[in-house]
Amino acid sequence: MCLLLIAWKVHPTCPLIVAANRDEFYRRPTKPIHRWDDGSGIVGGRDLTSGGTWLGVTASGRFAAVTNVRDGKAEGTPPQSRGALPTGFLDSTATPQAYAAAADGDDFAGFNLLASDLDELFWVSNRFDGAGVAVEPGIHGLSNAQLDTPWPKVTAGKAALAAAVSEDSGAPDADVESYFELLHSTDPAPRADLPNTGVGVRREKQLSPLFVRTRFYGTRASTVLRVRSDGSFDLTERTFNSRRQTGETRIEETS
Repeated sequence: MCLLLIAWKVHPTCPLIVAANRDEFYRRPTKPIHRWDDGSGIVGGRDLTSGGTWLGVTASGRFAAVTNVRDGKAEGTPPQSRGALPTGFLDSTATPQAYAAAADGDDFAGFNLLASDLDELFWVSNRFDGAGVAVEPGIHGLSNAQLDTPWPKVTAGKAALAAAVSEDSGAPDADVESYFELLHSTDPAPRADLPNTGVGVRREKQLSPLFVRTRFYGTRASTVLRVRSDGSFDLTERTFNSRRQTGETRIEETS
């Protein structure tokens, strides 16, 4: 997952709204969002290589999502996949703060993790200082650096999300197309605005749009999640390969 846009306690009836793009190699096997049949209660996609997820939610109102940290440095093979981090939180009763504090960064490659139980939302990373930061109410963006780092895609995404949230009724049957429209922006950032993460200018340019598409790597899934105050939610995902949209799935949980 390379972009998470979050409206936290901004909307009057949906305390958590997430619009996210997961970027990954097209060849990596993936299962679209579904209700897991392992007793965990997780609703989300699944990485079929490691068994974890990049974004998930439960009927009890728990939410978690992960991104990698991009710094251009080669890393050895870590003991665990980053996808185990959201899965571990969703399949537990730990508070977001406690889970963030206990996350063992040495077991994983560079990561950002967001975890919420609807009462609180925490961000934690093993590449930046702190054992977890409580996220304040507002519009936030997370890509492959610290929370709210002003990369062009984060800045543009946050502004577009704020506009979409302001027009969202929050009703279960409300149209979520405005969220997908912002997630599908393919406009690259101007060269002068590109971050320097050690991958070179050409690669930075390829990765700068909200929606990434290259020959072998790009946005595999766009996801919109709206969790209401009573714990009910709707989760909609569109999947892609290198050429086109390959599917759409919507899952609803009533209170």
